[in-house]
Amino acid sequence: MQSPAVATNEAEAGVRASKLRWAILAMLFAATVLNYVDRQTLSILASSVQKDLGIDDIGYARIVQYFLIAYAISYLFAGWVTDKLGAKVSLALFLGWWSLANMATGWVRNAGQLGFARLMLGVGEPGVYTAGPKAVAEHFPPAERGFALGVYTAGAMIGATIAPPLIAWLALRYGWRAAFVITGAAGFVWLVVWLFVYRSPDGAQPARTTEPIAWGPILRDRRVWGLAVARLIADPVWYFYLFWFPKYLTDARGMTLIQVASLAWIVYLAADLGSIGGGWFSGRLIRGGIAPARSRLIAMGCAALVAPLGMLIALKLGTAPTLALGALVAFAHLVFQVNIGVLVVDLFPMRTVATVFGLIAAGSAFGGFASTYVVGQLASTGDYDGVFLLMGMLHPMAWLVAWLSTRGKQ
Repeated sequence: MQSPAVATNEAEAGVRASKLRWAILAMLFAATVLNYVDRQTLSILASSVQKDLGIDDIGYARIVQYFLIAYAISYLFAGWVTDKLGAKVSLALFLGWWSLANMATGWVRNAGQLGFARLMLGVGEPGVYTAGPKAVAEHFPPAERGFALGVYTAGAMIGATIAPPLIAWLALRYGWRAAFVITGAAGFVWLVVWLFVYRSPDGAQPARTTEPIAWGPILRDRRVWGLAVARLIADPVWYFYLFWFPKYLTDARGMTLIQVASLAWIVYLAADLGSIGGGWFSGRLIRGGIAPARSRLIAMGCAALVAPLGMLIALKLGTAPTLALGALVAFAHLVFQVNIGVLVVDLFPMRTVATVFGLIAAGSAFGGFASTYVVGQLASTGDYDGVFLLMGMLHPMAWLVAWLSTRGKQ
């Protein structure tokens, strides 16, 4: 039986299916592309930046930590800002903020200024992931929400794919400082188009909350904590395959940098397919008569059954099977991630959906922050087999937590 919040959201979605929703979705997709390009610019240019500013590896690691800490903490209030201002204004402010921070990175003169610029980038970047669900809730009916969320989430992987060649070309042609300024300035071009394109459907008032948000009921809701813990458990798998899997291929499997660069795109492509396909799959279940929240849990359950196959990599199979299994895990994780995101949109009323989404997404950020240390310790001893076995157990655990926390509340 559906909760009143689900029924309310379905009713809202039924009358708010804007003809402009696909243009808005295209803008959200572009925003996530920019988000990952700006995020990766420093990592791609790290050697040049360190050399020019006299920063050693320890100092660089500390600067990266500044970004991660700010990113995690910002999720706690980015959703609240989104609910108060609405998707249009809040995303404009967040994207303008992080674009300016990225441009400022090109003007820094020492490690302290660089650390502050990246901290400011971390403050702004979560906004795209709280404003996106708000916009989807406002413009898309339940059967289309999963697909919409999957499409704009896929923009992150596109950004991760195009960033290395784009940033390298800009830096070689114009210098590393110009690379930061140019990629940051692209955000302001996006901003002009966004302000022109975005409007509430059918002339309705923007979906923003004018009354104070009641934090007590939100913080007492076991669904909020359960879904946050589920992301805390599951998302370290993605952080591992994003940041450590290429290193595993070179350190433990003896692949050259050129080999890794020519093959790693397979994993990112699989992630894109999982992002879009996972949203489509749960939408298909809804069209077949299954309740929205239940359809998301079914899709997540399927992903949780597939993801443990990544443990087979510990058997030291050939290169092709290893890449295929890595791609399969990336596919499964994005199916899981997209559906847990749209589950939030299904279960919570539009007036507070971004606030709740931000709190739950903070679980992902803190999980990634903590898991980086654990994985680093295991990887430093060469025990990648143990890492693959650990990662293989996380999705079933996360699904169980999500199911228990939403049971009887769907």
